[in-house]
Amino acid sequence: MTTIIKSLAEWQALRPTLGDDLGFVPTMGNLHEGHLSLLQRARKENAVTLLSIFVNPTQFNQANDYVHYPRTLESDIALAEQAGVDYVLAPPYAEIYPDDYAYQLSEVEFSEKLEGAFRPGHFTGMLTVVLKLLMLARASRLYLGEKDFQQAVLIRGMTHAFFIPTTIVVCPTIRNEFGLPHSSRNQRLTPEQYQAARHFPEIFHSDRDCAAIKKNLEEKGFAVDYVEEYDGRRFAAVRLGEIRLIDNIPENKS
Repeated sequence: MTTIIKSLAEWQALRPTLGDDLGFVPTMGNLHEGHLSLLQRARKENAVTLLSIFVNPTQFNQANDYVHYPRTLESDIALAEQAGVDYVLAPPYAEIYPDDYAYQLSEVEFSEKLEGAFRPGHFTGMLTVVLKLLMLARASRLYLGEKDFQQAVLIRGMTHAFFIPTTIVVCPTIRNEFGLPHSSRNQRLTPEQYQAARHFPEIFHSDRDCAAIKKNLEEKGFAVDYVEEYDGRRFAAVRLGEIRLIDNIPENKS
C-alpha cells in the first residue's frame, strides 16, 4: 500500500523509522513509461521506495512552460500504487521553498553549456530543488533517466562536491514506438506535431555529422537549438512550435 505524504514535517518524523536502504525517484509528476522504469528499478534494488512529485517553478526559464506543465496528481498516485511504491511525497511550494528561493545552488562550468546556454537559470533551479529533496529523502540511491543526461552529470557532481552519501543511478532512456524519448512534454504535441516528431530520432540517431543532422532537422520543420558532440556523447534540442524535445546518445551509436 502506498502512503501519500504532503507535509514535510510528517515526512521528517517518519524518515528515521525507514532504515538506510531507500531508493528515491524525484519527478515533477505526469508519470510516463520512463518514470515507471525508474520506479521498477528502485523497487528491485531497495527495501523502501520513495517517489516525489513536485512541479518545480524555479527550473522553468519560460513562465508559459510552467503554467502548461501537466499536473496529474491523482493519476500519478494511482500509477505509483500499481508500481508498488511505498511512499509518495508531494509537498507544496511554501514548504520546499520557505526561503522563497533566496538561497540557490549553482554550478559554473558544465551547466553553462548545451541546455544551460539556451535555458539560463534552469540548472540552478534544478540543482537547488534536488539538493533540498536529497536532504529530505536521505536516500541510499537516486534514480534518473539517461534522457536528461546533463542533469544527471550535474547531480552526480553535486553529491560528490557536497559529500552527500547517495549513489546516483542513471537508467536507460525509454522510447516510444518510433524512438522518441518519453517526456511529459510529448503530451502537449498536437497530433500533427506528434507525427512530425518521429523524424527527430530517425535523423538524430543517424551516422551523419552534427552539421548535416542539424540541416536535415531544419528541412523537416524543426527549430534546432543545438546538435553537438561533447565528452563522448551527441546531444540535441529541437522545437516543434512551443514544445521542446531533447535527446542524447553515445557518439557513433545509431
